[in-house]
Amino acid sequence: MLPGFVQIEVWSDIVCPWCYIGKRRLETALSRFPHRDAVEVVWRSFQLDPRIPEGHTELTLPAVAAKYGIGEEQMRAQMARVEQLAAAEGLDYDLANGVSGNALLAHQLIHLAAGHGLGGAMKERLLHAHFEERRSVFDIEALVPLGVEVGLDEDEVRTALTDKRFLPAVREDIATARALGGNGVPFFVVDRTYGASGAQPPEVLLQLLERAWADSHPLTTVPAADGCDDGSCAV
Repeated sequence: MLPGFVQIEVWSDIVCPWCYIGKRRLETALSRFPHRDAVEVVWRSFQLDPRIPEGHTELTLPAVAAKYGIGEEQMRAQMARVEQLAAAEGLDYDLANGVSGNALLAHQLIHLAAGHGLGGAMKERLLHAHFEERRSVFDIEALVPLGVEVGLDEDEVRTALTDKRFLPAVREDIATARALGGNGVPFFVVDRTYGASGAQPPEVLLQLLERAWADSHPLTTVPAADGCDDGSCAV
């Protein structure tokens, strides 16, 4: 972490609809934070369902309905509620007609991008591609052009995803989230001191930032001099 900065780490999954909503709410909180330029945002990896084989994709609606043991129409109604909340954040979801899969490669791409100072841009591009463009983010051929769009070298992206050089970093992120008590996403941790799970309202995230800032920038006072106190002013 940079000296004098507040660091907020965000654990999330590319295929988590609440994570994109949480990202937008964090951005709102940051826009209200007077020390925004002194906040470092670090995107951490998390997998909601690592059991899905790499390269395998499936229709989201029947897969999620089966996972939770409910009917597809009931799940469709739940998805519609999330879509409304996403729309309030300016996001265009169509969850019932989406495709999901194992996002392990996408998480590795974010780590590669972070090494070039493009982690935030890559995270946004992947979420937008998955939820709003309904594009695949689950294999190398789908991910390479997305990496190039944010400014990465095509050959470097292809090579890094092929040799899985960032897989240990993704595994470490997931283990760290567990150690910190994060079992779901989004999971926000500020200065490894304050944490919040779920797509928290901007007001809650702003409070976390303010508390962390106060902790790291305590007020320094000099010895008291003559003055007024408690509403009275004796001469």
